[in-house]
Amino acid sequence: MGKYEDLNTLDELRSKGAITEEEYQREKTKILNANYSSYENPWGMEEKTFLLLMHLSQFLGLITVVGYALPIVMWLTNKENVNVDKHGKNIINFMLSWTIYSIVAGLLCLVLIGIPILIALGITYIIFVIMAAVKASNGEYWDYPMTVKILS
Repeated sequence: MGKYEDLNTLDELRSKGAITEEEYQREKTKILNANYSSYENPWGMEEKTFLLLMHLSQFLGLITVVGYALPIVMWLTNKENVNVDKHGKNIINFMLSWTIYSIVAGLLCLVLIGIPILIALGITYIIFVIMAAVKASNGEYWDYPMTVKILS
């Protein structure tokens, strides 16, 4: 929500008697002093677009190390935004979990069973990232399956 929508909601609460005049003035001051532009437009983008790109940036990890760094940088620079924080933690948990799974599968390649596991991990990685990106672009949150919750 933007600053004016928040002020409108606050005014409605005051008029209904849900909050006192003192609470109204205190919250109004907070709203007027808050930096809403960074909440609404992380990196100058719409929030949904930013979240979509944050999920899709993981694909750069298939090409370069930037794919691991970019989602973390995107999250850290905008984690005051509740949705960015939620999606960012989800992405980091997913990346860490998949890294652990890949290391284990890589070790299992020594006995050949790891090869099909690595292939399955790669396919599910691509599918899960695309599904999360589509959900994010629709304004929804989706927990990556098979993810260890390291950050909560």
